Amino acid sequence: TALIVGLYLALVAAPPDYQQGEAARIMYVHVPAAWMAMFVYGSMAMASAVAFIWKHPLADVAAKASAPIGAVFTALALITGMLWGQPMWGAWWVWDARLTSVLILFFLYLGYIVLWGAIEEPTRAARAARILALVGAINVPIIHFSVEWWSTLHQGATVFRADGPAMSTSMLIPLLTMALAYNVLYAAFLLIRMRTEISERRLRTIRLGLEANAV
Repeated sequence: TALIVGLYLALVAAPPDYQQGEAARIMYVHVPAAWMAMFVYGSMAMASAVAFIWKHPLADVAAKASAPIGAVFTALALITGMLWGQPMWGAWWVWDARLTSVLILFFLYLGYIVLWGAIEEPTRAARAARILALVGAINVPIIHFSVEWWSTLHQGATVFRADGPAMSTSMLIPLLTMALAYNVLYAAFLLIRMRTEISERRLRTIRLGLEANAV
């Protein structure tokens, strides 16, 4: 429901931007996707830290389940960013700090997913994935502060500012509604994927037990 409401507010109800016109509507999809790309990876890094320190059995499950979801959000941010950049900047892609660091984030997601599949022994795979998630987490603040640390084509923060959002309520509400919808989608898909992963691990344990008994 939140996604339907958010899309209606963003694509129909929100006014066109006085400079960007109708093209600004892409930002209602792009900006929350970029937020989620960083948030999900941060969640993976936190779960990996919990797995390392407290050995919580669900921590690795949560991190592993989050990775494909975060990869989709990152891909959505990159694709919508290119769709917006072509008419605004005159190019589909430019190698500025923000775009490059988000692309690196996408590769980190892919590397994390591939790592789980490349190592057959679950304990070794989990340990290697935790290390990658924690090391890669340094890229998240780089993405966030890239527009302040380097000269980029991206504008600075307009929502999370010390002096308040620098945009009208008619545009802020659709943006935050889409962000809420993305968070709800993430939580729903995460629970589904975690449940599936736990079921697969139980089946794997049962199968190995049966094979051991057969021998």
